[in-house]
Amino acid sequence: MRRETEPRAAEIGYWQPWLLSRAERTLTEEVPAAAELVRDFYVDLDSIKAVHPLVVSVRTLSRHQTADGYEQTYCVVDRIPLGALNLRVSYWARLHVPAHGDVTTEARQFPRVRLSGRVSFDPIAAGTRITERLRISAPRPLAAMTVRKAVDAHRAMLAGIRDHFRPGA
Repeated sequence: MRRETEPRAAEIGYWQPWLLSRAERTLTEEVPAAAELVRDFYVDLDSIKAVHPLVVSVRTLSRHQTADGYEQTYCVVDRIPLGALNLRVSYWARLHVPAHGDVTTEARQFPRVRLSGRVSFDPIAAGTRITERLRISAPRPLAAMTVRKAVDAHRAMLAGIRDHFRPGA
Protein backbone atom coordinates (compact mmCIF):
# COMPACT_ATOMS: atom_id res chain seq x y z
CA MET A 1 0.00 0.00 0.00
CA ARG A 2 1.28 3.46 -0.94
CA ARG A 3 1.81 6.01 1.79
CA GLU A 4 0.10 9.35 1.21
CA THR A 5 3.42 11.19 1.59
CA GLU A 6 4.91 9.44 -1.45
CA PRO A 7 4.21 11.23 -4.73
CA ARG A 8 2.86 9.14 -7.57
CA ALA A 9 4.96 8.85 -10.72
CA ALA A 10 2.49 10.96 -12.73
CA GLU A 11 2.64 13.74 -10.14
CA ILE A 12 6.40 14.18 -10.45
CA GLY A 13 6.63 13.69 -14.22
CA TYR A 14 8.49 10.38 -13.89
CA TRP A 15 8.79 8.17 -16.95
CA GLN A 16 10.60 4.89 -17.11
CA PRO A 17 13.69 5.24 -19.35
CA TRP A 18 12.58 2.31 -21.50
CA LEU A 19 9.42 4.24 -22.47
CA LEU A 20 11.48 6.91 -24.24
CA SER A 21 13.61 6.65 -27.33
CA ARG A 22 16.46 9.07 -28.02
CA ALA A 23 18.23 10.00 -31.24
CA GLU A 24 20.95 12.43 -32.25
CA ARG A 25 21.31 13.89 -35.73
CA THR A 26 23.63 16.50 -37.25
CA LEU A 27 22.47 18.57 -40.22
CA THR A 28 24.50 21.09 -42.21
CA GLU A 29 23.78 23.60 -44.94
CA GLU A 30 25.92 26.18 -46.72
CA VAL A 31 24.28 29.59 -47.04
CA PRO A 32 25.58 32.32 -49.39
CA ALA A 33 25.54 35.13 -46.80
CA ALA A 34 27.55 36.46 -43.88
CA ALA A 35 27.32 34.48 -40.64
CA GLU A 36 25.82 37.41 -38.69
CA LEU A 37 22.97 37.80 -41.21
CA VAL A 38 22.24 34.07 -41.25
CA ARG A 39 22.34 33.85 -37.45
CA ASP A 40 19.99 36.84 -37.07
CA PHE A 41 17.55 35.25 -39.52
CA TYR A 42 17.71 31.87 -37.77
CA VAL A 43 17.05 33.19 -34.26
CA ASP A 44 13.99 35.20 -35.34
CA LEU A 45 11.26 32.55 -35.31
CA ASP A 46 8.93 34.94 -37.14
CA SER A 47 11.37 34.63 -40.07
CA ILE A 48 11.78 30.89 -39.62
CA LYS A 49 8.05 30.37 -40.03
CA ALA A 50 8.50 31.37 -43.69
CA VAL A 51 10.99 28.54 -44.33
CA HIS A 52 9.97 25.79 -41.87
CA PRO A 53 7.50 23.43 -43.58
CA LEU A 54 5.55 22.51 -40.43
CA VAL A 55 5.24 25.89 -38.66
CA VAL A 56 1.85 27.59 -38.98
CA SER A 57 2.22 30.37 -36.40
CA VAL A 58 4.65 31.77 -33.85
CA ARG A 59 3.92 33.98 -30.83
CA THR A 60 6.49 35.37 -28.40
CA LEU A 61 5.76 34.40 -24.78
CA SER A 62 8.76 36.02 -23.10
CA ARG A 63 12.16 37.51 -23.71
CA HIS A 64 14.76 38.43 -21.16
CA GLN A 65 18.38 39.46 -21.17
CA THR A 66 20.99 37.05 -19.85
CA ALA A 67 24.58 37.71 -18.83
CA ASP A 68 25.80 36.79 -22.32
CA GLY A 69 22.83 37.60 -24.59
CA TYR A 70 19.14 36.82 -24.34
CA GLU A 71 16.64 34.00 -24.01
CA GLN A 72 13.34 34.04 -25.87
CA THR A 73 10.39 31.68 -25.45
CA TYR A 74 7.71 31.18 -28.09
CA CYS A 75 4.42 29.36 -28.51
CA VAL A 76 4.59 27.58 -31.86
CA VAL A 77 1.80 25.87 -33.78
CA ASP A 78 2.81 23.15 -36.25
CA ARG A 79 0.79 21.34 -38.87
CA ILE A 80 1.96 17.72 -38.94
CA PRO A 81 0.77 15.66 -41.91
CA LEU A 82 -0.35 12.14 -40.99
CA GLY A 83 -1.54 10.51 -44.18
CA ALA A 84 -4.70 12.31 -45.31
CA LEU A 85 -4.94 14.19 -41.99
CA ASN A 86 -3.15 17.30 -40.77
CA LEU A 87 -2.64 17.37 -37.02
CA ARG A 88 -2.23 20.83 -35.45
CA VAL A 89 0.07 20.75 -32.45
CA SER A 90 1.08 23.66 -30.23
CA TYR A 91 4.19 23.64 -28.07
CA TRP A 92 6.76 25.97 -26.59
CA ALA A 93 10.20 26.61 -27.99
CA ARG A 94 13.06 28.45 -26.29
CA LEU A 95 16.21 29.90 -27.84
CA HIS A 96 19.26 30.98 -25.87
CA VAL A 97 21.10 33.48 -28.04
CA PRO A 98 24.49 34.55 -26.70
CA ALA A 99 26.14 37.67 -28.07
CA HIS A 100 28.65 35.39 -29.84
CA GLY A 101 28.87 31.66 -30.39
CA ASP A 102 26.46 28.78 -30.74
CA VAL A 103 22.72 29.19 -30.26
CA THR A 104 20.97 26.57 -28.12
CA THR A 105 17.39 25.55 -28.76
CA GLU A 106 14.80 23.47 -26.99
CA ALA A 107 11.23 22.55 -27.80
CA ARG A 108 8.76 20.71 -25.58
CA GLN A 109 5.60 19.13 -26.91
CA PHE A 110 2.93 16.73 -25.70
CA PRO A 111 3.28 13.76 -25.21
CA ARG A 112 6.82 13.98 -23.87
CA VAL A 113 8.42 14.92 -27.22
CA ARG A 114 11.64 16.89 -26.74
CA LEU A 115 13.96 18.44 -29.29
CA SER A 116 17.15 20.15 -28.12
CA GLY A 117 19.84 21.55 -30.31
CA ARG A 118 23.07 23.45 -30.64
CA VAL A 119 23.43 25.53 -33.78
CA SER A 120 26.70 26.96 -35.07
CA PHE A 121 27.21 29.52 -37.83
CA ASP A 122 30.73 29.16 -39.22
CA PRO A 123 32.12 31.53 -41.86
CA ILE A 124 33.30 29.74 -45.02
CA ALA A 125 34.50 31.03 -48.40
CA ALA A 126 31.00 30.73 -49.90
CA GLY A 127 29.25 32.40 -46.91
CA THR A 128 28.18 30.47 -43.82
CA ARG A 129 27.95 26.83 -42.83
CA ILE A 130 25.02 26.22 -40.46
CA THR A 131 25.43 23.08 -38.36
CA GLU A 132 22.48 21.88 -36.28
CA ARG A 133 23.20 19.18 -33.70
CA LEU A 134 19.81 17.82 -32.69
CA ARG A 135 18.85 15.59 -29.77
CA ILE A 136 15.35 14.18 -30.08
CA SER A 137 13.44 12.13 -27.53
CA ALA A 138 9.92 10.78 -27.76
CA PRO A 139 7.80 7.94 -26.41
CA ARG A 140 8.81 4.72 -28.19
CA PRO A 141 5.56 4.33 -30.16
CA LEU A 142 6.08 7.80 -31.68
CA ALA A 143 9.87 7.81 -31.92
CA ALA A 144 10.51 6.72 -35.52
CA MET A 145 7.89 9.08 -36.95
CA THR A 146 8.97 11.95 -34.66
CA VAL A 147 12.64 11.68 -35.62
CA ARG A 148 11.82 11.34 -39.33
CA LYS A 149 9.44 14.34 -39.36
CA ALA A 150 11.80 16.51 -37.28
CA VAL A 151 14.86 15.74 -39.41
CA ASP A 152 12.94 16.21 -42.68
CA ALA A 153 11.49 19.53 -41.45
CA HIS A 154 14.87 20.83 -40.28
CA ARG A 155 16.54 19.82 -43.56
CA ALA A 156 13.82 21.70 -45.45
CA MET A 157 14.18 24.68 -43.10
CA LEU A 158 17.95 24.87 -43.65
CA ALA A 159 17.44 24.61 -47.42
CA GLY A 160 14.83 27.38 -47.15
CA ILE A 161 17.34 29.58 -45.31
CA ARG A 162 19.89 28.88 -48.06
CA ASP A 163 17.35 29.77 -50.74
CA HIS A 164 16.30 32.92 -48.86
CA PHE A 165 19.85 34.26 -49.12
CA ARG A 166 20.56 32.95 -52.62
CA PRO A 167 21.19 35.84 -55.06
CA GLY A 168 18.12 36.53 -57.17
CA ALA A 169 15.79 34.83 -54.70
